[in-house]
Amino acid sequence: MADVLETVARPVGRLPRAVGVAWTLLIINTLGSAGAKTVLPLPRSVSQLITMGCLGVAFLIALALNSKLRVRPSAYLALLSALLVSSTVASLDLEGGFGALFRCFRFALFVATLWLLTRWWDGGIELVRHHIRAYAVVLVTVVVGLVLSPGNAMPFEYGGRLTGALWPLTPPQVGQYAAIVAGLSVLLWLGGRLDRRNALCALIPSIGILLLTHTRTATLGLVAGTVVALLSQWLSSARARKVFTGLLVTGLLVVVVLGGLVQAWFLRGQSEENFSSLTGRAKVWDALLAEPRTTLEYLFGVGLTDKSYDGLPIDSSWLAVYHEQGYAGLLLVASFLLVLVVVAVLRPPSPARACAIFLITYCLSASFTEAGFGDASPYLLHLALAASLLARAPAEPKETG
Repeated sequence: MADVLETVARPVGRLPRAVGVAWTLLIINTLGSAGAKTVLPLPRSVSQLITMGCLGVAFLIALALNSKLRVRPSAYLALLSALLVSSTVASLDLEGGFGALFRCFRFALFVATLWLLTRWWDGGIELVRHHIRAYAVVLVTVVVGLVLSPGNAMPFEYGGRLTGALWPLTPPQVGQYAAIVAGLSVLLWLGGRLDRRNALCALIPSIGILLLTHTRTATLGLVAGTVVALLSQWLSSARARKVFTGLLVTGLLVVVVLGGLVQAWFLRGQSEENFSSLTGRAKVWDALLAEPRTTLEYLFGVGLTDKSYDGLPIDSSWLAVYHEQGYAGLLLVASFLLVLVVVAVLRPPSPARACAIFLITYCLSASFTEAGFGDASPYLLHLALAASLLARAPAEPKETG
């Protein structure tokens, strides 16, 4: 246990309760308003009003807490702000309609709220706790929906995969939230910041929910993020080495003993052709890449859209950014990801660094089959949390004699 305690970052002040409230409201805003059929009919206009209202309230709370506009430097948010400017410029020609400008406004409010909250970004893990609690509550609503209406929670149109029946959440969304809760809970327990009982209370239901969603992206992201995070603590923590070895042995046993079931779970009843085309994503990607574009569209994209092409979801962060924000957007996204990776590598081992590495790795692995790097989304919020964990604690003022 001593080696774990040695890697724990120095204690930092507790976050004001209102900061946690603002962060939770940002999470609600990024839940989205489209998904499965809910138990109680929820018009999309109402759910959009709720999510947008949460963003507005989060901004007002952050502004009230930081009325003097004291912000901390953040390369991640600086590059995200540049992406916002590029997106707004591309959306001004209204090729995507007035909806593009509304999305830019939402993106601006999202980024502004994050800037205001940087005042409390000091490398502490309190914000991680709020992140876990908020998504855990979302997962509780999914379970309640499953109990109240199994037919709505696991509908035929989604292949019997678990969805949100109280709030319209798709299986990939539910799987993502479950994977994030599971991964961060394990790392907090590993770093001595969460006791075993609470870690298991978060981990076991989250894994069960993840399996019921049959979400391959979230599952692979959880595995990749956890493995990389554990490897980052290999030299500094004997506990991390034991957990990594245990996970490796368990994984090999599962593959050997339950290989057929694992394969069936991943295939989800799909044909090999459908599986190899990533559930039809490849056809949409090929059509998007083959579309003729002007020079300006190549450089700056067509402006913010609903992340679809010809009525079908793009389901790739990189291609969605290419479509909406062009090569300029791709450069900015690659830049803020590179900054986060480099900073994470240079920071000394700690529970905060491990959580940041998990979040960065998860988002990177999910980016190839999920959209979310070019607009206000859970992925940008995960990365903002990673940036807060990698921030250095402010220097204490020196006493003067």
